[in-house]
Amino acid sequence: MPTYFSYPEPALQKELKTTAEAIVAPGKGILAVDETNEGIGKLLAAVGLQNTENNRRRYRQLLFTTDNLSEHVSATILFDETVYQKTDDGTPFIELLKKKNIIPGIKVDLDAVPLFLSLDEVTTQGLDNLATRCAEYKKQGCRFAKWRCPLKIGEHTPSVQAINNTAQVLARYASICQSQGLVPIVEPDVLLDGDHDIVRNQKVSEQALAAVYKALNDHHVFLEGTLLKPNMEIATATVTALLRTVPAAVPGIAFLSGGLSEEEASIYLNAINRVSLKRPWALTFSYGRALQASVWKTWAGKDVNTKAAQLELLKRTKANGLASLGKYEGGSATSAGSKSNYAANHRY
Repeated sequence: MPTYFSYPEPALQKELKTTAEAIVAPGKGILAVDETNEGIGKLLAAVGLQNTENNRRRYRQLLFTTDNLSEHVSATILFDETVYQKTDDGTPFIELLKKKNIIPGIKVDLDAVPLFLSLDEVTTQGLDNLATRCAEYKKQGCRFAKWRCPLKIGEHTPSVQAINNTAQVLARYASICQSQGLVPIVEPDVLLDGDHDIVRNQKVSEQALAAVYKALNDHHVFLEGTLLKPNMEIATATVTALLRTVPAAVPGIAFLSGGLSEEEASIYLNAINRVSLKRPWALTFSYGRALQASVWKTWAGKDVNTKAAQLELLKRTKANGLASLGKYEGGSATSAGSKSNYAANHRY
């Protein structure tokens, strides 16, 4: 006898599908501002500022008050603290984003921890009380969530254990999110770390994605109300891997930059959208470092530099908006930050 299951109620299906499609609207993508307090503290220290709540708020205010930000940014991923922060004039950040027609979302994983009896692999924690947290974030105005599970390629990794764990954790997370009315962004992040070649990278990506979508199916996740946030590779390899594993029902795929420089991230995305293979999903960006490196360099912690830093943000969002349409000309957006953003074993 087959196991009983049902899809979400039609009204919830419509809500989830509408949000997911709006996030990957043509020419738009996601600004990821979900660094942990520890992560943003390192960036603040680099510009001579202490890691205080107000300094973190000042930087996020710079981003969210940028004029015309919504021209190429459809949504932004927030950290828990940011959900409750306000501008200098007392406007809640979430209200400000809504007025700009930018969809607020939230990072809900609680970071990676060692995977027991593995070869230095990890699992991601945070499923306990996730439904309660999602309900609260939805009440505050968030409409989607994000959960990252990193996988590292080595001589004997990722292991079957790590891939299956990643798939099950992401599927459980996605199911819980949808139960509370949030669109889940599923992020199996195959890291750049290692000396493997593109063939190995593509195969590992395919194995990971195949396992994830099998698990999502097993958990009855409504695919039309989800998005994928994977790593990028060489353009043809990326699209080929996605075609072999990601159902066409998924509205869109928003790539992570994985430590690429700002310009590289734009060029890679543009090349992916020019590949002469069928692409049944929107292919866009969900960048953090690749949208903010120039902003940090220009702002340097000084309010007098705010407008100039905001112009840097607009340059990169426009470049990636064009790249999501396959219309970006490499080098046409000169930015203050041109260096690689790669960091080994990167943690947000």
